[in-house]
Amino acid sequence: MEKKERRFEEKHFIEDAGLLFEESGHPRMAGRILGSLLISDPPYLSTTELAEILQASKGSLSTMTRFLLQMGLIERVGLPGRRLDYFQIKSSALPQLVRHAIHEFSALRQLTERGLELMEGQNSELKKRLQEAHDLFGFLEREYPLLIERWEKERKKTLK
Repeated sequence: MEKKERRFEEKHFIEDAGLLFEESGHPRMAGRILGSLLISDPPYLSTTELAEILQASKGSLSTMTRFLLQMGLIERVGLPGRRLDYFQIKSSALPQLVRHAIHEFSALRQLTERGLELMEGQNSELKKRLQEAHDLFGFLEREYPLLIERWEKERKKTLK
């Protein structure tokens, strides 16, 4: 792949990461930062470098890197002899995204549980879809942690 074509594909990858992150309810810029860090070589970028790549203000990047730090998806790193802070994807970032989804499933299950309590004594047909949602979110809340655990064990085997 030629350098110009590669740069074009990288920009599209970064934008697609932003769109995907936005579709899951998070800020698009946070997804664009993650996309940039996923394909960065070296695996870290400064705010100045991110601003150049993403054509974004340092203020916006500061807010979004703080958001990603709080989510546990990126980490701040210092490099010897350099005064800037750099950001890189945390090694546990992808499982952390799934753990965040587990938290959302738990909240949705609790909400549907409250809805079922409100529907107590009502026609069972009215409760049917709420019960289905409650059961699904409860199932996902129980099964996702087991999947992450299995993935981590499998990952350890492949890293040996």
